[in-house]
Amino acid sequence: MAKNRICELLGIKYPILQGGMVWISTTELAAAVCNAGGMGVLRGSQSKEQLAEDIETMRELTDKSFGVNIPLIDPLSQGVLEMVADKKVDVAITSAGNPAKFTGWLQEAGLKVMHVVPSVRMAQKAADAGVNAVVAEGYEAGGHNGVDEITTMALIPQVVDAIDVPVVAAGGLGDSRGLIAALALGAEGVQMGTRFIATKECVAHQNVKESILASSDTSTVITGRSHAPVRMLKNKLAEQILEREHAGAPHEELLEFIGSGRTKAALIEGNLDEGSLMAGQIAGLVREVKSVKEVIDELVNDASGVLSGISEKLDI
Repeated sequence: MAKNRICELLGIKYPILQGGMVWISTTELAAAVCNAGGMGVLRGSQSKEQLAEDIETMRELTDKSFGVNIPLIDPLSQGVLEMVADKKVDVAITSAGNPAKFTGWLQEAGLKVMHVVPSVRMAQKAADAGVNAVVAEGYEAGGHNGVDEITTMALIPQVVDAIDVPVVAAGGLGDSRGLIAALALGAEGVQMGTRFIATKECVAHQNVKESILASSDTSTVITGRSHAPVRMLKNKLAEQILEREHAGAPHEELLEFIGSGRTKAALIEGNLDEGSLMAGQIAGLVREVKSVKEVIDELVNDASGVLSGISEKLDI
């Protein structure tokens, strides 16, 4: 086990977490991450019945600790949190809301609590609420983002300096260089989402994986910047949303246009024109679909080479 607070807190071999992604953070992916030495995370945005079944399946697939991601903005989050506590899941990772209402009783139930934050102010509030760790996510990340547009490079060291609890870096991370950079900035672990989409164990449609492999550094775009920023791969839907935004469409009108099921249409059904394919800027770095174990092994094994290269450049 790596000697840092995140590994000790979560009981994992490597300080590598898989992000909780809607529709595709399934038992297959999460268990593979756990068994490869990281911490897999199930999606909490599903029915309590299905999540309860997934938790039991996870315990059949791995004997390692795992987490559940619960967006607090979800109206069903209270019931999901209660069920997760009742099932004695190892880690609850909350996001999109104030963790103060839930942290204490989740910890009393034996869970570790982490909270995802986009800024120093939110990190301080989470720390004050008593969370065990925070995931500080930069604006490079896929999916929902903070409105302040703070990048990972700027965010991580400021969060680390502002709070005492351990920090996990997220956003724009996909290889050993990112891992070392995050640790150098003061984080004690990394969380990756987009890189794990392009793995054999991920249930994302093959069209999605091929789109990520074909991506460049400019392949993503932020939609909803004035209301609720979301980073996704550029496609017809993204263009239509941006056109409406630029025309001054109110938030309610945008939500009505987007409707429901857009993320599933992309990630599960492979509709790359009409679906919302949430992915981070690091997609431009991904060039091959690999097994989860290969991804994690490369992250760890290539780290020494990165460190050696740094030493040579600094002549130390």
